[in-house]
Amino acid sequence: MLTSLDEQSSTIVEETENIKCPSCGSNTKFDPETGGLKCPSCSHEMAIEATSKHNVELDFNAAGDSLYHLWQEDKRVFSCDSCGAESVLDANAIADFCSFCGSSHIAVTEKDAGIQPGLMIPFHISKDEAHAKFKEWIKGHFFAPSKLKVSYRLQKISGAYLPYWTYDSETSSRYVVRVGNYYYVTETRTVYEDGKAKQVTEQVRKIRWHRESGIYRKFFDDVLIKASTRVEPKLLQKVQPFQMASLTDYKVDYMSGFLAERYSVSLQQGFTEAQDYMKQRIINGIEGSIAGDIVEVVNVSTDYSDITYKHVLLPLWISSFQFNQKVYQFIVNGQTGKVSGNYPISILKVVLVSISVLVVLFIVYLFIDS
Repeated sequence: MLTSLDEQSSTIVEETENIKCPSCGSNTKFDPETGGLKCPSCSHEMAIEATSKHNVELDFNAAGDSLYHLWQEDKRVFSCDSCGAESVLDANAIADFCSFCGSSHIAVTEKDAGIQPGLMIPFHISKDEAHAKFKEWIKGHFFAPSKLKVSYRLQKISGAYLPYWTYDSETSSRYVVRVGNYYYVTETRTVYEDGKAKQVTEQVRKIRWHRESGIYRKFFDDVLIKASTRVEPKLLQKVQPFQMASLTDYKVDYMSGFLAERYSVSLQQGFTEAQDYMKQRIINGIEGSIAGDIVEVVNVSTDYSDITYKHVLLPLWISSFQFNQKVYQFIVNGQTGKVSGNYPISILKVVLVSISVLVVLFIVYLFIDS
């Protein structure tokens, strides 16, 4: 059974108060189509100046001891009792359902909003465009239940900014490698053809091994790590990449009408993931810098220094629905429009297609046999 989110929710949405319209006094919202603020009441538009003044690296080691990184605007954190997702909205906002799982069980928490993002990519895809792209996507999946295709409603799509960390670091790695170089020797062996012995001379490849050690240095710039655990990695991977050249300063104007997920991967946890990424690139770099036919890394010990970070927000349209008591999620890249999602499979359609294939194969068999 397909459950409507409208039926699940018993609360009322309260519009987020942001920047007032100078013409009619209503709350304006960010409009992805124009890249500015637009009044839903009188359609008055106001431009937003894109800047990059905050495109600076913050000291990773000092992050836990300073207050300069906290959100400047009053924010509230809403926690979903079902999936644990935490969303950041303006102080007077009320969340009616969770964008990540569709649950209406949402409560205000005492947590602060955490480290304020310095940069973000504003939405370029509107809600209508996202819905149209979803409908186009789901129509292309024959095995999805027909009821799903006609029952999905526009108001279930939410625009959310997903949190990410970026890390810079100087690295210095001491390494030991095992290097193999090919050489060839001439060998003669006996083979038998038609019961007769025959001497065959051939070149046989051998490997001469030796060990080397040294120091490999590499600077890493803007290693991007997802700070959310609420969107399936496989789905997110399918809608990437984001065009990071479009990063602009975080401004509350871009947040108007949208929410931001509070990071569920801490700054420290994120750097641990970044180190895993760096380690593999360091190993690849060491292997590529050694002259040899085969290079096997035996040991690597890396020191990280001058570590800096940025907190960035990237745009996603997110929706979820319940079908037979199971939650399915789909996402649309709010910048590029790429779509990815999960959907239920219609067993009836699978059975009918399977039977049709068997019938066709049987007819072909009869035709060939005759």
